[in-house]
Amino acid sequence: MAVNVKHVYLDNPQPRLIREAADILKAGGIVVYPTDTIYGLGADLFNKEAMNRIFKIKKTSNHKLLSFVCPDLKDISEWALVPDYAYRVMKRVTPGPYTFVLQATKKVPKLLLQKRKTVGIRIPDSKVTIKLIEALGRPILSTSVPQGTDGYYTNPEEIADMYKHDIDLILDAGKMFNQPSTIVDLSSNEPAILREGSGPIDQLAY
Repeated sequence: MAVNVKHVYLDNPQPRLIREAADILKAGGIVVYPTDTIYGLGADLFNKEAMNRIFKIKKTSNHKLLSFVCPDLKDISEWALVPDYAYRVMKRVTPGPYTFVLQATKKVPKLLLQKRKTVGIRIPDSKVTIKLIEALGRPILSTSVPQGTDGYYTNPEEIADMYKHDIDLILDAGKMFNQPSTIVDLSSNEPAILREGSGPIDQLAY
């Protein structure tokens, strides 16, 4: 069965469409959705089968760092150990185009971590993403839609053509810029930029 592609409004996402996407995630499905940077490839954080589908699509081992998206900083301590300085940095730049690498808590599924002790966390400035998290009721396992070694698929039509049997739903918001989030490691005593992307790094000083 080919992937279902449905148009979503970035500023006012359709509630019925958000509920449909959340139901697919709850059932172990894979959903592509727009963030504040590039398209995210999303699954239920607590569904082992869905997580393995993500690894298959990414063509990578489960030792690679994956991220999940949260709606805000309120419950961040459930998932990660956040030093005081890191919380101040995150509060200043979220929501926004950053992925934060932090020490994971025991609540993070072991399959996501494997031999790692850190996890990537995103709090994007995206109404579609936030509404989807709220409808699901928990964070979404999220990663980029891969295109070769260094690129990312940003056109929903190309994503549908490439992964038509691997993805269940694409929330189509049109073509996006090919610039992922800035990745910053906050797991030690000071910030370390791992990848410079959409978010300005001058906001990360503490």
